[in-house]
Amino acid sequence: MAHLPRLVATLGLLILPLATLILAQQPALPLHSSSRWILDANNQRIKFRCVNWAGHQEVNIPEGLDKQPLDYITSWIQQQGFNCVRLTYSIDHALHPDVKVADAFSSAAASSGAPLTAMTGLYANMAQKNPALANATTRDVFAAVVDSLWQHNVVTILDNHVSKASWCCNLTDGNGWWDTAFGYNDANSRFFHTQEWLDGLRAMATWAAGRKGVVAMSLRNELREFLLQDLNGRADWYTYVQQAGALVHAANPDVLVVVGGVQSTTDLTHLRAGRMLDTSAWAGKHVWEMHAYSFTVTFPDPFESCDVVKTEYGFWAGFVLEQGKAYTGPLILSEFGVGMTGGSEDGLVPKDKRYLDCLVDYMQNNDADWAVWALQGSYYVRDGVADWDEGWGVLAHDWSGWRNSKFPGMLGGMWKVTQGP
Repeated sequence: MAHLPRLVATLGLLILPLATLILAQQPALPLHSSSRWILDANNQRIKFRCVNWAGHQEVNIPEGLDKQPLDYITSWIQQQGFNCVRLTYSIDHALHPDVKVADAFSSAAASSGAPLTAMTGLYANMAQKNPALANATTRDVFAAVVDSLWQHNVVTILDNHVSKASWCCNLTDGNGWWDTAFGYNDANSRFFHTQEWLDGLRAMATWAAGRKGVVAMSLRNELREFLLQDLNGRADWYTYVQQAGALVHAANPDVLVVVGGVQSTTDLTHLRAGRMLDTSAWAGKHVWEMHAYSFTVTFPDPFESCDVVKTEYGFWAGFVLEQGKAYTGPLILSEFGVGMTGGSEDGLVPKDKRYLDCLVDYMQNNDADWAVWALQGSYYVRDGVADWDEGWGVLAHDWSGWRNSKFPGMLGGMWKVTQGP
């Protein structure tokens, strides 16, 4: 019985059509970008088929290590056909990497309001499942995760998700925009201290230079700007994204630099309507990103017409895939997803099924890169609740296998590589 979870994970391969299952192989590094493509060192296309793995919340380590051994999780990721992980982190972690894991669980109780006994119990579970990490630092845990993924031929995109380690995102969480508009006391900026953000990016880029599996760094998750920023041409976005991209590249020239737009990473229209971002400081390493959910206000509900929704995807961000333009570049749909326990035959609520079918059609036609939200079947703590169940997680609460076994098949041709340079 000790090997039953691994057997279940292996059998889980059978839920994907054999024609679509492509097990990850280590790419020839470093990666680079050319036109709308991500290429390896041999100029062969690499299509990111990723899953998000949260590590940005109060404990400041990747979730789930209290549920399964690390190698079980990373081997499961590879076995399902994923070739990359978008691994999230906070600036709190980037600037304080030497916190002991046991202390991180205790501190998370204080910062989140979760019971200390519950958090120390989760730490005990993690120490039992992953004894090699019991006395580690939080940075040691990130290193172990990245290295284990690479051993299973899965690459890592490091994503700066928040400044203050916490759940994300809304307009008052303090992580949405740089502190340049109204200062630290504004509800959307009080934790987003510009210099600390730059210092944190530099620290993570420098650290990642010693980790072969890290192939890209996303500068910031879901920027949420003020109307004032629209009126001034989104000047802060141009200024600080350019600074951040340049310093990441200077610290680690091998990683791709991933840049999202505004309005929660849905809107890049200023590139077309205004001026192109100066990416010359990281030439040949540039990648765009976008997010799309059924509740994303930028995009309408596809109840009326999927064609309308697909037009919206292209208008707001997908246009960067047009070749031969100043803004042309690879585009990764770095967050999309659905609730996995909708109760219907396929496990989705009708709105989510309409949304997903439409998005999959758009992605198949464009053969763009993607990262589903999210791997984690649970959180150590979220909103003050220890061992929170994540209904959007592709993994079940115990992290043993798919929460909804039909979901990977719903992604259809997104698994395939159908286009290239």
